Amino acid sequence: CLHSKSETAVPDKGLIAIVDDDPSIREGVTDLLNSMGFATQAYESAEEFLSSDELDGTACLITDGRMTGMTGFELHHRLLATGRFIPTILITAFPEDTDRRRALREGMFCYLPKPFNDTELLACLRSAIAAHRPPRTTG
Repeated sequence: CLHSKSETAVPDKGLIAIVDDDPSIREGVTDLLNSMGFATQAYESAEEFLSSDELDGTACLITDGRMTGMTGFELHHRLLATGRFIPTILITAFPEDTDRRRALREGMFCYLPKPFNDTELLACLRSAIAAHRPPRTTG
């Protein structure tokens, strides 16, 4: 049945923002996540994402490391400077150990070289969303 939700889907956990200047990456990641039951919004630049009304509702950010204009690192810093901690997954076509170490040291959740596989991305995403979820209160 096409309408049944996957056992592994994590719907209703907030918006997943995809920021990449490559339309094929934006479309591919959006299609994958939508098929798994996630709510997504794609942006072609960091500036477009920052000017959107979706910042406070974003549960996880997937962003390219190198984009025209603001980089994924700069976007992460800008969010932190405004008091927003959005778990961030940095994806890059130019993987370098120094960038990987920097991303993780600066609090990004995952560093994935392109091309990454669906399983890797989904594992990072699920962990990031779980880490972002506020603690449950009893009572």
